[in-house]
Amino acid sequence: MMHTGVPFRALLVAAIAAVVALAGCNAADKALQQAAAAIDEASYRAHVAALAADDMQGRAPGTPGEQRTVEYLEQQFLELGLQPAAGGSFRQEVPLVEITASEPRLSFHRGAGGMTLAFGDDMVIGTRRVQPEAAIDGSEVVFVGYGIVAPEYDWNDYAGLDMRGKTALILVNDPGFVTGEEALFRGKAMTYHGRWTYKFEEAARQGAAAAIIVHDTAPAAYGWHVVRNGWSGPQLYAESPDGNAGRTVLEGWITKDRARQLMEIAGQDLDALSAAAVQRGFRPVPLGVTATGGVKNSIRRTSSPNLAAVMPGKERPGEYVIYMGHWDHLGVAESGEGDLIYNGAVDNATGIAALLAIARGYRELLPGPGRSVMFLAVTAEESGLIGSEHYAAHPLVPLERTAAVINIDALYPIGRARDVEVIGFGASQLEDLLAAAAKGQGRTLTPDRKSEAGYFYRSDHFNFAKAGVPALYIKSGAVLREGGEAAGVAWQEQYVAERYHKPNDQYQESWDVAGSIEDLRLLFEVGARVANSGSWPEWYEGNEFKAARDASAASRPAK
Repeated sequence: MMHTGVPFRALLVAAIAAVVALAGCNAADKALQQAAAAIDEASYRAHVAALAADDMQGRAPGTPGEQRTVEYLEQQFLELGLQPAAGGSFRQEVPLVEITASEPRLSFHRGAGGMTLAFGDDMVIGTRRVQPEAAIDGSEVVFVGYGIVAPEYDWNDYAGLDMRGKTALILVNDPGFVTGEEALFRGKAMTYHGRWTYKFEEAARQGAAAAIIVHDTAPAAYGWHVVRNGWSGPQLYAESPDGNAGRTVLEGWITKDRARQLMEIAGQDLDALSAAAVQRGFRPVPLGVTATGGVKNSIRRTSSPNLAAVMPGKERPGEYVIYMGHWDHLGVAESGEGDLIYNGAVDNATGIAALLAIARGYRELLPGPGRSVMFLAVTAEESGLIGSEHYAAHPLVPLERTAAVINIDALYPIGRARDVEVIGFGASQLEDLLAAAAKGQGRTLTPDRKSEAGYFYRSDHFNFAKAGVPALYIKSGAVLREGGEAAGVAWQEQYVAERYHKPNDQYQESWDVAGSIEDLRLLFEVGARVANSGSWPEWYEGNEFKAARDASAASRPAK
């Protein structure tokens, strides 16, 4: 991929190449290698096993599992000699409101006909409004295509429509996912406009009473079970001063089969309307159908902590590199048979174990990094990136003086790979550092294989990126040294289909984590080089987050 305006990048790559060529001869590099070697398999495995154990009860915020997880991490931070980053505490409390919906109902009507949907099997429904009951009655349903308003792409799915009191029926992902045309949004690669979170936000901005997304496995990048499990039981939200009154009355999803039936009731064809929705100039289509539904709510206000620990820098302690991951998972199912604990071993016990393993590497990097290094374990990622959103809005250290954020979310235990998969490939100069470190392991960088899934917008670094902080997010490579790419891709697809957000995402002694350890050593080296440098990594020219970084950099104190 070519980028313009890269003199700095060219110099950086040349400098890194020179360093790599001298590896083993340079004392600084020897120290770096020794510190990386402190990231060992035994301690990493021990942390994953502890965090994913049944007694952690799935690490759901606001539960005894949270308390045990937080205490475990605080103890580990102390043993590593890290300092509290939140005013003498490791904890940054994140205010949350827990809404538990009961009696969820949703039906569609046209004349004497219509259909009633079953919660879980056909639909999920809820509200972010902090009130005892939320309901719509006889709300006109409008098919709004992808529900996107994006002037930069010359796109407005709500053009000419007053959505007040109406229900928006919305397709998931971007139009480019269907056509693959690079000139249409970003082709197969999802933009933020394709994320379900954006679609609910935009429907609210348009004044809609309700927003319903049509689930489809391929463009959503996960099956219906992920939606069903994620929307069952208590839901955690951030609360605005107005009790989230600016959100739609109801938010939810319906299965594609039920959406197809809804279109038949309306005298429409889902496939035909979906095909029309990928054309620039598409206009919303009133369906002549009304929606009625609602929920009753049990409301509990609570809080859950982000955990932040710092290794102070020796030369520029007021500048930071952040390693981060989310400690939370889905807890314990309220009902069912068999194993009901969502252990979340891969997602994301691996990422939090990685923070601890990398911190151990820094402890061995004497006399310490030039910049300070923060290890940040955030809460409520599974509820919509709430913990990282709170941190970005209330940073413990200035974002303009945060040189980089490195996010670790779900390391795949599939053995050593010949590549490293970069999510959101082509984003920032952190990739140049990563490429140099990977070269030292005989590995290369691979752009994200499922860019259409929008993974860059689905994990916690995204909230930092929106604020301008250069972010790096990788996945374990799929081109395995034993078994090749076919084996690696098959493992990943099987994990998503059979274990992701299910109770059987459990730690196993049979895991091959040799590749994960290599990944951690890569990320350690990238962060250490940024920490020991006086330079500030930048987003590449044309990146959507570069303007925010340029603005924040202007407020950075002059040296």
